[in-house]
Amino acid sequence: MEVAVLFSVFVGGLIVGVPVAVTLGLASLAYLLLAGIPPVVMPQKMYAGMDVFVLLSIPGFILAGNLMNQGGITGRIIRFANALVGWIKGGLGLTNIAASMLFGGITGTAVADAASIGGVMIPGMKKAGYPADFSAAVTAASSTVGPIIPPSVPMIIVGALSGISVGQMFLAGAIPGILMGVAMMVTAYVISARRNFPRQEWQGSGEVARSFLGAFWALAMTFLIIYGLLSGLATPTETAVVASVYAFVVGAFIYRELPIRKLPAIVVQSATSAAGILALVGLANVFGWILVSERIPQAIADGVLQITHNKFVVILLINLLLLVVGMFMETIAALIILFVPLLSLAQAVGIEPLHFATFAVLNLMIGLTTPPVGVCLFVCAGIARLPLTPVVVAILPFLLTNIAVLLAVCYIPALATWLPSLLMK
Repeated sequence: MEVAVLFSVFVGGLIVGVPVAVTLGLASLAYLLLAGIPPVVMPQKMYAGMDVFVLLSIPGFILAGNLMNQGGITGRIIRFANALVGWIKGGLGLTNIAASMLFGGITGTAVADAASIGGVMIPGMKKAGYPADFSAAVTAASSTVGPIIPPSVPMIIVGALSGISVGQMFLAGAIPGILMGVAMMVTAYVISARRNFPRQEWQGSGEVARSFLGAFWALAMTFLIIYGLLSGLATPTETAVVASVYAFVVGAFIYRELPIRKLPAIVVQSATSAAGILALVGLANVFGWILVSERIPQAIADGVLQITHNKFVVILLINLLLLVVGMFMETIAALIILFVPLLSLAQAVGIEPLHFATFAVLNLMIGLTTPPVGVCLFVCAGIARLPLTPVVVAILPFLLTNIAVLLAVCYIPALATWLPSLLMK
């Protein structure tokens, strides 16, 4: 009875559009009241979920991304990406994807990528003669690369949940993220060639060099983060603080596009975003604790293992589940609720934890571009001033491309594990 009410409130809240964090809280509270458990358990479990040292890095990385975004990074990265690939057929589409790959290494969140890159690229592509639906679709699809290429907020969450090194998680996402970007660029090129989209003139190697120098300090931030983690000189939290200081210095004193008077507003905005994520983490932890108490994860694992012990079939079933969940649930909530039980299932059939964590995050990133709760779809459709349906239709080729990359990462573990094993022995 209590479990039925838990899921009824949760699903009902999602259907009527209640924010995921609020839905998790209401469903958990309803369960506690019906089960006769003192409601004081709820704040205790919320605090336990948030009281993880590595989660302190999330506000730092969000602040660093906002400082760099306000400090002139977006335009410089787009200029550099355009100099590299803008001359190819459908060049602005390729520029959009390349910019997302570069920008993702700074923000670590897909929505920030979609809003920042999309705010510049979607109007620019429309003005250059690209269809609005294609412009919005390529922006939404490429924004999912951000949380794969390090740094990555979802991978920090996974590290906190599983004990896997955040540095290893960051490195594990590098090759899959690059594969996603390259695959989407090929897809964009094929579509552009078939539909005869425009291209720009080659601007010369001098422009490539100038644009690289302009974006150098922004791009160097990713290497600063990775070096700090790989060298052992700093924890993820300390690296996030260093990245924030670096972002401030670059934006205020090197690019000189970050006015000091804007700093309080940026800090408040970053704190608000981080608080929203941590509140979601806390409420999802309550929901997850209830599921564990009811032995639901064990029941799911046992049910799957009764069907098959074949590792490849289990990988396929896990991916189907995560793709469906990603269509309806926010990424962080899905990770907190499902990651640990699915990790136990994966380990039971011999899947390495780092490999599983990588393709689980990659899978749920794809969910950001699938209706009905694809946040990046809504952001890009809003910027393009289009209803959701044409953007969903236009993004289908990119979704298929990303799913193909996901399957490659699932069934070729070295794509996720080779780089961490090489650099973090």
